[in-house]
Amino acid sequence: MKITEETVERVAKLARIELSAREVKKFEKDLNDILTAFKTLDEAPTAEPSFQPIKLGNVMRDDEPEQCLTNEEALRNTKHKEKGFFKGPKAV
Repeated sequence: MKITEETVERVAKLARIELSAREVKKFEKDLNDILTAFKTLDEAPTAEPSFQPIKLGNVMRDDEPEQCLTNEEALRNTKHKEKGFFKGPKAV
């Protein structure tokens, strides 16, 4: 399909845009260049649609159970403890 001056003028009229003869020529050339670029893209080989250009996969490690800390081990790492529990700020 090729864009002609008549097509540009018709579209400008529908859009209620006044174009000079110079602008009509410019838009005709620009729109034809755009169509040519898309024609080149249409010729590109595609084996499958590329809705997601990078294959999605799980990047997280497997969730495997491990040994948990005991209360004594966890409390050993803090100075804020009282009666075998963590001690936090007073809530009023």
